[in-house]
Amino acid sequence: MRKLLSIILGVTLASPVLAGDSAGFEKYVEGLKQQAKQEGISDTVIQDAFAGVQYRPRAVVADRNQPEKKLTLDEYIPRAVPSWKVKQAKNLYKKYHDELQKIGAEYGVQPRFIVALWGVESNFGSLTGGYNVIDALSTMAYDGRRESFFRNETMAALKILQQGHIEAKSMKGSWAGAMGQCQFMPSSFLAFAADGDGDGKKDIWGTKVDVFASTANYLSKSGWNDHWTWGRQVKLPSGFDTSLAGREADKGRYLHEWNKLGVTRYDGRELPKLSKDIKAWLIIPDDEKGRVYLVYNNYNVLMKWNRSYYFALAVSHLADAIVF
Repeated sequence: MRKLLSIILGVTLASPVLAGDSAGFEKYVEGLKQQAKQEGISDTVIQDAFAGVQYRPRAVVADRNQPEKKLTLDEYIPRAVPSWKVKQAKNLYKKYHDELQKIGAEYGVQPRFIVALWGVESNFGSLTGGYNVIDALSTMAYDGRRESFFRNETMAALKILQQGHIEAKSMKGSWAGAMGQCQFMPSSFLAFAADGDGDGKKDIWGTKVDVFASTANYLSKSGWNDHWTWGRQVKLPSGFDTSLAGREADKGRYLHEWNKLGVTRYDGRELPKLSKDIKAWLIIPDDEKGRVYLVYNNYNVLMKWNRSYYFALAVSHLADAIVF
């Protein structure tokens, strides 16, 4: 049996041994309630949030059994950005054109990237997860593998409820607690969620303009520059020194420098010659035989959203497909 964990307030909480260890989970939840009270969450919110809370073993299974097989980008991109999703993205871009343009101008983010993130994260709001968020987060905290992270996210979720943005019974998300149409973790919600329609609530579950504004606000606060795009697929000359690849700060070079090193656009043409040059980073997500990209800082911002080269490239390719 795992050792007992001691958290703040001096409350001793047991880590789970079996999925059916309901007594241990109930004891753990009591500790979460005490912590929440100490952090200023009202008794009413605590009672509503944890009413009927359940241990969700499927969430633990999902966490421990994530796919191990890695697809190449040539396999992944067509699956992540199929033609039907491109068509749907274009249609939704047109449908919400006015709202997207207004929000894009307010936050300094090109609307096509807002739609692309919406599409890749939740299939435009159709796949947001059916877990009660407090159930999921409490379960993952109790599981113990990343207890501190998920306990903090549970407290953040309770603060969202206390702020009145949504009712506990309607706070749905993924097995890991990612919420709504932009799949924010609760801490990201507190940092970046925005009220797009001015009704006083930040509803990333059901209000499209709030989803758009929250997405744009995240990108804007993370360093987005709407004067530039994300990057481009490129080709390397024979014998190129691939040790130059990487997203470390010291590996960024201006486009004219990459030109001198023989890097070209994918069709073989020279890289753009700009009056105001821009730094770019070379990334090789698979191997030297796979796809190669030069990416700008906006791509680095997408990597803050999700630290996956594949995710950021799926968003980037979908954003390009919306307007090109």
